[in-house]
Parts: sequence; structure tokens; C-alpha cells
Amino acid sequence: MSGWAATDERKALRALVRDVATRELVPHLEEWERAGEVPLSAHKTLAEAGLLGLGFPESAGGSGGDAIDAAILAEELILAGGSTGLCAALLTHGIALPHLVRAGSAALIDEVARPILAGEAIGSLAVTEPDGGSDVAALRTTAVRDGDEYVVNGSKTYITSGARAAFVTTAVRTGGPGWGGISLLVVPSSTPGFTVTRRLEKTGWLCSDTAELSYVDARVPARFLVGQENGGFAQIAQQFVGERLALAVQACATARRCTDLTIEWCRQRTAFGKPLSGQQVVRHKLVEMHRVTEVARTYTWAALERHVAGEEVVAEAALAKNTAVEACDKVVYDAVQLHGGLGYMRGTEVEMHARDARILGIGGGATEVMTDLAAKRLGI
Repeated sequence: MSGWAATDERKALRALVRDVATRELVPHLEEWERAGEVPLSAHKTLAEAGLLGLGFPESAGGSGGDAIDAAILAEELILAGGSTGLCAALLTHGIALPHLVRAGSAALIDEVARPILAGEAIGSLAVTEPDGGSDVAALRTTAVRDGDEYVVNGSKTYITSGARAAFVTTAVRTGGPGWGGISLLVVPSSTPGFTVTRRLEKTGWLCSDTAELSYVDARVPARFLVGQENGGFAQIAQQFVGERLALAVQACATARRCTDLTIEWCRQRTAFGKPLSGQQVVRHKLVEMHRVTEVARTYTWAALERHVAGEEVVAEAALAKNTAVEACDKVVYDAVQLHGGLGYMRGTEVEMHARDARILGIGGGATEVMTDLAAKRLGI
């Protein structure tokens, strides 16, 4: 990583995140995994430490900094013993608020963004629909203007933090078919006609609630529109790069954490008269885990720094995500294998990471979609 991401200030940030995570969050993770959600008090803990609003301007209630600082927060949460599921639960505003902070009115920012960044409310982003995944331009949830309100009808699924959210930034169709008819509308969960249809049970990310949402003649004041009507697709696409790089950072952090845990385990575990790390086949596997992790991390952070510098890195973000996910998949598999039977037991950290890692190649754009996007951007 370049010196830019390793300044004294950012070293202090890493230490602060590690301290808060170790004392206030990680000791409760197993409890939250079994409960199926993270309490609002955990959001407040991060906010009081000045961490929840990283990457958001102080003018909107954030803590300042940029995507590098937000990435450090996620990386250190995982390296301290947290998980990508914990990141998903605590940092959902990272995908729910950027559009609003960039294009929303000052009044909307005050009403929605500030309480979320203060840890007093939770926000989520609702784009995916039951009959469509990555094809955002085909979404069918409608919002019809009726005076000073929009009447919303439709459904959303796989919505991270959807069961706990006080505000749901929802992609809706306000115009004709295709990408040109999409808008973003914040829907308060208290809106009559808005319903959390059900909580969805998952393989991993157990501490992160995921919901199916229903909108039936839900009347939302027009002041909750984010930016211009029918300008939502561009807003969504603009934020995809940041989301994909954030997931890549989390995949690399998971791989690094699992590598560290496995090296320590192999030093302690004895087989055939000597530590596992004394077996050549094991040493080589550990080195390979380290290699793929460092290669993926170096590429990911280089792409992230270019993104923060204002460069166009659509293809690089897609490639970083795919590279990081591939490395993470390999490392968590080998980590469980080298832990043996223990690695398959609930309550073992590498088992949690193995479950959580599976979603990383799906969320934020599936691996196959990322590859095709990169091909188009590269002119292949």
C-alpha cells in the first residue's frame, strides 16, 4: 500500500478502530450472529467514536475523510476479529447514503442522513427485485406522482438491513422503460403501505438482517426524491464503483485474517510428532494463502486510491472485486481444511468467514457480470 494510506493519522485511525472493535463489538459477535441482527446501540458506539461517519462530509453529519478512511474502518473491523457480515450490518449507510448526500436537498440530508450518521437510525438501499438481480434497468417498482406525493407499488428482496431500517433509499420507476425512467426515493419505514414482508434466512452474514420489502400504495412526500426525477440510474451506477471496491477490501481483509489465524493454528497444532507448520505441504499452502492475499490486496488498494484521486476505474473496480473474491474463496477453504474438524464447527472464526465469504462473489454485482463489464470497458 502506498504512503498515502499509511500516514500517521491513518495509523492512528487503524489503532482506534482496532481498539473499539476489540472492546465493544467483537465480544458480542457470536450473540449477534445467533440473534440475526446487530443492535442500534452498536451503531451508536461507532458514531460516538467518530467512526460511523467516515467518508461522509461533516456538512452532512459525517466525520470527514474519504473512501480510503472508510476502507480502513472495514478492514480493521475484520482484522480485529469481526466479519464481513458485521460490516454489512453496521456500514449499510455506505451504500444507502452516498446518493442522498451528493444529490439530496439540505432538508433531506438533515432529516435522513444526519440521524443515520449519528447512529440514531439505520438506512438501507433497496434496488434488487424478486424477478431481477443485476439488471437494474429492468426494475418494475413504480412511483407515480400524485400532487405533492409519490404513490409507490412493488417489492424488493435481499435488502441488507431492510428489517431494521428507518429509511430505505428505494430505486423506483417514475418514467418509461429502461434506465432513463428510474429515480431514487427515500421511503421512511413508518410509511403506511410499506411492509417488511419477511426476514430472509441466509447461509452466512447471520448477524446482518436481510429482508423482503413490499410497497402497496405507499404515499411518500415528493421531498424525499433524491436528485432529479428519472436520474436515478446514473446515481446508482456512479456509486457501484465504490461499493465494489469496498467489497474487494473486505474480501482481502477476510483472507488476511484467515491466513493469520491459520498460521498460528498450524504452529500450535501437532501431528506426526511435530507442528503442522513443520510439514512442507502445509508450509507451502500457507505461503500460497499469503501470496494470493497480498496480490489481491495490492491491486485492490491501488484501484481504490486511483478512484479517490478522481480517475475512472470502472473496469479496475470490477477486476479488483473478482480478484479479491477469488483469493478469499481459496483462502477460507484452505483455512477450514487446515483447521481440520475444528474448522467445521460453529463458533470457530474461520468457519464464520467461510460462510460469509460466499456472498462476496454475488453481492454488488456477480462475478460473471463483473467480468462482462470489464470486457466492455476494455473493448474486448
